[in-house]
Amino acid sequence: MNNIVQIGCGYWGPNLLRNLLSNDDCDVSYVIEPNVERQNFIKRTFNNLPCHSDINYLMQDNLVDAVVIASPAHLHFEQAKQALLANKHVFVEKPMATSTKEVEVLRDIAYEKKLTLMSGHTFLYNDAVRFIKKQIDSGEIGDVRYLYAQRLNLGRIRSDVDALWNFAPHDISIIQYLLDDPTPLAIMSHGMDFIQNGINDVSFLNIKYESTIANIHVSWLDPLKTRKIVVVGSKKMVVYDDVADYKIKVYDKGIDKFSNLGENMDFDHPHPSPFHYRSGDVWIPKIDYREPLQTEVKHFIDCIHTGKEALSGPNHSLKVIKILEEATNS
Repeated sequence: MNNIVQIGCGYWGPNLLRNLLSNDDCDVSYVIEPNVERQNFIKRTFNNLPCHSDINYLMQDNLVDAVVIASPAHLHFEQAKQALLANKHVFVEKPMATSTKEVEVLRDIAYEKKLTLMSGHTFLYNDAVRFIKKQIDSGEIGDVRYLYAQRLNLGRIRSDVDALWNFAPHDISIIQYLLDDPTPLAIMSHGMDFIQNGINDVSFLNIKYESTIANIHVSWLDPLKTRKIVVVGSKKMVVYDDVADYKIKVYDKGIDKFSNLGENMDFDHPHPSPFHYRSGDVWIPKIDYREPLQTEVKHFIDCIHTGKEALSGPNHSLKVIKILEEATNS
């Protein structure tokens, strides 16, 4: 059994902590949390789980095998680096760091010490997203012509990161996963800051790949809560709506171009259209729901035991951060 310590228990931390505590293959020794109010919350909510304020206490604790980092994004790199250098496996919430150089440093330390390093790209462990991946890999939807994602809401404005860095890592990670982590050919982003100077509240990100394109729209100024990804294939199309009761809908729709017009000649219309429009059934598959965080935590522990690189390991995280960097620079 692995002894694990979590660093930070703010907005997202309780969800991670709950799933760590429910996993039979790990034992949560304590939580590092400098805020006294949050310490009291942890003790009330999680059966008097011990808390410590000083992160150095953790780094010197040789009984701890792994660290889960759920602190603010600007602390991720230094805390992950400290933990790796202290010979501890590391799970760090997204983003793994705030630059590609930082991710490369963490990756190199993890590889050198043969430690598991994994980032919390939770949607890679979502059964609905994995269903889409299977549809693409099996050829069921044909060639992926384009994808677009919308992650919109009204509120929870942040000051440490903009809407792009707050929301887009999810969708970039999903798109990279669905397409087998390709290297983009071109990246362009446009955003505007309406509420706080220098912090974009809305962004439109375009990614061009070798054979497909993707668009990501993120905002915390939108009237509706939207969490949607649409994959348009040459055979079928898939809509993933994370807010809806039925997460996945597969549309047997498309437009085909005839390769030989003579075979499709309609003599009543001597100039037939070279296109065939298909509109078939809509399929709503039954997807058994498992909490993605539960699957994610299990994957982290399995990787510690097997030594395999995590699905959301440093190489995947590196590409996500690189896209975000290039989007920001554009």
